[in-house]
Amino acid sequence: MRINKTFLYGTATAATLALTATACGGSGSGGSASGGAWDKNATVNIGSLYEPQNLDNTAGGGQGVTEALNGNVYEGLFKLTDDGKVEKLLAEDYKVGDDGLTYTFTLRDGVKFHSGKQLTSQDVKYSLEKVIADDSQSARKSNLAVIKDIATPDARTVKVTLSKKSISFVYNLSYVWIINSQAKNLKTTEDGTGPYTLAKWTRGSALSLDRFPGYWGDAANNKRVVFHYYKDATALNNALLTNAVDVVTSEQSPDALDQFKNNQNYKVTDGNSTTKLLLAFNDKAKPFTDVKVRQAVSSAIDDKKLLESVWGGYGKLIGSMVPPSDPWYEDLTKVNAYDPARAKTLLAEAGYGKSFSFTLDTPNYDPHPTAATFIKSELAKVGITVRINTITPDEWYTKVYKNHDFTATLQEHVNDRDLVWYGNPDFYWGYDDKQVTQWVEQAEEASTTAEQTELLKKVNRKTAEDAASDWLYLYPQIVVASSKLSGYPVNGLNSQFHAYDIKKKG
Repeated sequence: MRINKTFLYGTATAATLALTATACGGSGSGGSASGGAWDKNATVNIGSLYEPQNLDNTAGGGQGVTEALNGNVYEGLFKLTDDGKVEKLLAEDYKVGDDGLTYTFTLRDGVKFHSGKQLTSQDVKYSLEKVIADDSQSARKSNLAVIKDIATPDARTVKVTLSKKSISFVYNLSYVWIINSQAKNLKTTEDGTGPYTLAKWTRGSALSLDRFPGYWGDAANNKRVVFHYYKDATALNNALLTNAVDVVTSEQSPDALDQFKNNQNYKVTDGNSTTKLLLAFNDKAKPFTDVKVRQAVSSAIDDKKLLESVWGGYGKLIGSMVPPSDPWYEDLTKVNAYDPARAKTLLAEAGYGKSFSFTLDTPNYDPHPTAATFIKSELAKVGITVRINTITPDEWYTKVYKNHDFTATLQEHVNDRDLVWYGNPDFYWGYDDKQVTQWVEQAEEASTTAEQTELLKKVNRKTAEDAASDWLYLYPQIVVASSKLSGYPVNGLNSQFHAYDIKKKG
């Protein structure tokens, strides 16, 4: 997820996803390294722009903590694979009651935390309660608010009772880390059940993980993984060219790709992205309380030109919050499409024919400053003055996400199936449509995926027509790696980067 502080996740249909037993292997593949034996004791160096804020994903750890620790150090009852499937992980089995409100989970036997403590149902109860606690900043907090009661009949059994049906419950559990209930100082240390333990975290530089010899499943294919952190895409690419890193989790500089494409020492993979770049309006702040103003701003921006200027031939235009990989996708790029003449007409109808101005709060990391400058230029053509206020990720979290103190902002939303946030009037962008809220609630309580899909297609179209936000484009997901590597994730779904399948030639 390309948000360094916030957690803007959505929901999904657990019933549509395959649920199969697995250990840690087999989810992704960055191709196969040709020739030579792979080194079981290799160190894999990973380059990233997204260092964790801290190591606790319920305390504002951000994208970086998910990328480095999710699935590698911490595991859930279920696992979301790189191709979007949900698989059983720490849950050996589960049953759903006839009323759809009771879930009974049986835990795998013989699972140990890195500290040596045996996994029990009490740890699962603790981990779920940590996510839904009042002070939690977890991505799943609101999704899991349906949890009414958690019982632990015995050491391997967890019984969760919901207050209402949630078709996405199992899917949402794939985001919940199971943590030792006795662990302390989780912002700087860890105690998970994953294939790696935390070796060392040097803030501003690197975070290293070592293979855990007591892991319950298949051992990681490499001995050590080191995430190296860089301030910009140029430094990241230079690290790859000089062999300081073996793979870049998400390429942010398409202009630099030719040097890798034309070099047999590297492989470039264009995976499937769910990351949307949004011009998010505060729909509760004037002038964006007026749907015509939001429609006008959306129509005044040439998204195709912006995408080309930032990503060249990569990425896609998107007319709503829903990417093509979501079941309720519909091509809505023609809704509020680029049309400056229409934008001027709408502004006149809304009473802003002479002009108005607003402040655009812009995160200080790429591509936001570039996009902000482009938007400022585009809107000036229809008489709108934009003041760009550049802020850090921490400032964005407090000012925009937490306090809703903004008029408009730029931000990425990485995850699949996150359309449902438009059904929450208290979410940071303040979109409030009672019909949409009702549709979202009905979709979550749906008995079938077909019913859910039909309802969320209605939400998709209504929010697009209302220009609830302006969805500028869908990011590409470009992974660049040494040709010595294989088994790395290529889609990076929801910002996770499972490292345990990676093989490196000696």
